[in-house]
Amino acid sequence: PLTLGEVRMLVELFYLPYHHGPLAQHLLEHFRCLRANSLSVGIPATAPDACEGPRWRSRAQSFQLLCAQVCSLYSRFVSSAGRALLYDLHPYLWDIRNMLLAASAFILWLGCQSITAPILLGGDAEPWARRGGLFGELQALLPVGNSCDLFYHPPPLFPSSQLYLLRPLLPLDKVRATARRGGPHHSGQSSPLHGPRQLSGAPALAGRLLGSFLSLSPEYTFVLEDEGGPCGYAAGALCAEGFLQQRDSSWLPAIRPKYPRNLGAGAPALGQEALLFFHAEPPAVPLPVLQRFPSLVQLGMAPRVLDVGACRSLAICLLSALRANGSRGVFCQVSATDWQQLSFYSKLG
Repeated sequence: PLTLGEVRMLVELFYLPYHHGPLAQHLLEHFRCLRANSLSVGIPATAPDACEGPRWRSRAQSFQLLCAQVCSLYSRFVSSAGRALLYDLHPYLWDIRNMLLAASAFILWLGCQSITAPILLGGDAEPWARRGGLFGELQALLPVGNSCDLFYHPPPLFPSSQLYLLRPLLPLDKVRATARRGGPHHSGQSSPLHGPRQLSGAPALAGRLLGSFLSLSPEYTFVLEDEGGPCGYAAGALCAEGFLQQRDSSWLPAIRPKYPRNLGAGAPALGQEALLFFHAEPPAVPLPVLQRFPSLVQLGMAPRVLDVGACRSLAICLLSALRANGSRGVFCQVSATDWQQLSFYSKLG
């Protein structure tokens, strides 16, 4: 059963219609302060106000802890509550869990990025368009703001107690991915390198999906993990035009020798298609698309992830990071024959 502390957290998340409980107030206070003072993270150690950086990181740790506690509460509630109470409160808790997954990863991203300090945008939605409660206030604080509703999904009919962790790409992730050419991708197959057949299948697919982002735009890459390990990714490029030019002129010529055409002999169809990517002429993106949607995004999820809320959190986090640095629109490139990725984006909305 839920502990007394967990019940108290549950009550504080609901509290009164126009007042938040202490837990919700702390979440909002931390998020507002971290967002408003994110510039302090880049202050050099010799600056007069150099203590601002450690202070920001200390508050970020407190925010991460509160987010983790709420996510754990959600999982425990799904496992412990009676059916009637569960189905009454689950939609609200599910929304809060998903929003905190995105908010927590966004704060982590603010603290570990190596790019220029973000320009946080927001406040462009009409007041009547915002949802109420803690969810609505957290949503308004994310740079992507009201665009979260582009990915509206009703709560799942069968709640899952699965715990998720959403975070930015770490340097160790990049080392592992480069060494193994494995990692999460939309086919959901794991890719330990056991023999020549794998070398032309999953690693080539992972290289096609993530290789250019890991090399040219790692600061906009996020990883979703469940109890089984990495299960999803979101990758983006702030300036798609420059990214695609660099990919085609330098990254592809350098990577082609690692994936010769004859490597695909006897490989599954998906692996052969991935190998062709390295040798085919990349399709040009029309200039009007680049002008209206200057950023490129790509997302993927393992089939074992049945909770569309986790997919939505991944998308919101990536869009928030891009929007924080001034992006005003995104697009994705999908092959007309890649039914798995087409299905994934369709389900995402």
